[in-house]
Amino acid sequence: MPAGGEADDRTPDQPAPSFSDAMAAAARRSGLGHVRPGEAPSGRALLAAVGGIRGLVESILPPLLFLVVFTITQQLVPSVLAPLGLAVVFIAARVVMRQPVMTAVVGALGVGVSAGLALLSGRASDNFLPGLIINVVLLVAMLLSIAVRRPLIGVMAGLLTGDTVWRADPAKARVALIATVLWAVLPAVRLAVEVPLYLADDAAGLATMKLLLGIPPYAIVLWVTWLLIRSAWTGAVDAEASESA
Repeated sequence: MPAGGEADDRTPDQPAPSFSDAMAAAARRSGLGHVRPGEAPSGRALLAAVGGIRGLVESILPPLLFLVVFTITQQLVPSVLAPLGLAVVFIAARVVMRQPVMTAVVGALGVGVSAGLALLSGRASDNFLPGLIINVVLLVAMLLSIAVRRPLIGVMAGLLTGDTVWRADPAKARVALIATVLWAVLPAVRLAVEVPLYLADDAAGLATMKLLLGIPPYAIVLWVTWLLIRSAWTGAVDAEASESA
């Protein structure tokens, strides 16, 4: 008992989360985290995985606004500042509606970095350089995970389900490999299309391709991944249930 005879009502420090717990939490926050491997596919879950209606609007409108302004004015400054102003409006709208602002803040930071690079270089196409870098990182991560026989999508599915021995199941390992290859193909296609446009300083073309190769193929790959992972994971559960019956 502390001095003065008063009881100490402080709670003991909570243990720090383990690395696996932190990785599992990160997986749950990802797009795949909204489409759990054991659940039946649904449009609502897929919509949540791509950010919901608000997330779609906040993802699509900035590059669309850039394309419209740049096509009309052919001027760098208004073309990059207009999406930045729109991103600030998104944050303000979330604050007014008392909704979480972190997603909008991260989006605004991304738009701000892109605008800053374009303004510093004087090239409108540099507005899309961060996106190209992100796709390179995603592609390398997927390929490396395949090379070391730890397909990243399988790792995420294992974290989401608590399945630490999924690689011992040939069906799960095969599906994880196929799904990871799909997620490597997506950034590879984006880079194959967008890098030549970037080198040609075709900002309008980059904005168009960002819209076409953004949410639509992402949602398709996510949906196919969900079906693949669900078939393997629920199939294993059904097999175990049959054996125990």
